[in-house]
Amino acid sequence: MYELRNYMDDDSSKVNELALLSFEQFKEHYDDWNSFSNAIKKFSELSKVAEIVIATNPENAIIGAVAYVPPHVKKADFFPLNTPIIRMLVVDPSYRGLGIGKALSLECIDLAGRDGCKSIALHTSSIMDIALSMYLRMGFVKHSEAPEIFGVKYNVFSKEIA
Repeated sequence: MYELRNYMDDDSSKVNELALLSFEQFKEHYDDWNSFSNAIKKFSELSKVAEIVIATNPENAIIGAVAYVPPHVKKADFFPLNTPIIRMLVVDPSYRGLGIGKALSLECIDLAGRDGCKSIALHTSSIMDIALSMYLRMGFVKHSEAPEIFGVKYNVFSKEIA
């Protein structure tokens, strides 16, 4: 069981810890894990440009998070222009398989609809096979290639929304 809520400033350290915990399984894939992990540990800084949605368990512990970057915020050039994006979907490994990642993604899609957008985008890698298969089942399709991040290939995926 989990609930979704908006990020609050005092969530910062827990969200950053969760991001690092969520990505640790991929550390052998990155050429420079130290640099990559230092960036991951700053997840909460996305709150300056994005809406962060949190998933909590019944004890109010943070077990998932995602950043929704609205269409008007400047993004990397490889994303479609004026399209909102899903960034840094993270779920505590001990809570995976319960639909939390999908619920957080659907919340971002709802936020894009609220903003009057016709599509939403994200970037991910084939090493993140569980997340990638979830996105494909949700109707995301490959849009383009994205630059490598510390030796890991990424692609941009987008989804049309009603």
